[in-house]
Amino acid sequence: MIRIRFLSADGTRELIVDAPPGTRLLELAQAQGQPLEGTCEGAMACSTCHVLISGEGAARLPPPSDEEEDMLDFAVGAARASRLACQIRLTDDLIELDVRMPPGAVDMSRR
Repeated sequence: MIRIRFLSADGTRELIVDAPPGTRLLELAQAQGQPLEGTCEGAMACSTCHVLISGEGAARLPPPSDEEEDMLDFAVGAARASRLACQIRLTDDLIELDVRMPPGAVDMSRR
C-alpha cells in the first residue's frame, strides 16, 4: 500500500489514505472527496486535476510528458511540483506521496 497525504490549498486540512499500486491518483482523490474535477477524464484537455506533488515519492514519479507540461501552463498556481492527477498512476516503488490541492482550477475545455 502507498500512503497518500492530501493537503488543502491553504494547508489547514489533511487527509491520509492508503492506496494499492495501480490506482490512478485522480480517481483516489475524487473517491476521498478532494476538490478535483477531472473534466476531461484523463485526456489532458483541461487542468482541473492539477495538484502539487511533494514528499519522498515525488522524485520517484516518472517525469510529465510534453503534453502534460503544456496543459500545466494553464493551471492556476502552477509550480515546479505541479502535475495532473489523471496522469499519475501509483506504483510499487512509491512509499508515500504528499498531494496539495491548488488554489483554484481552470477548465480549458470550456473556453
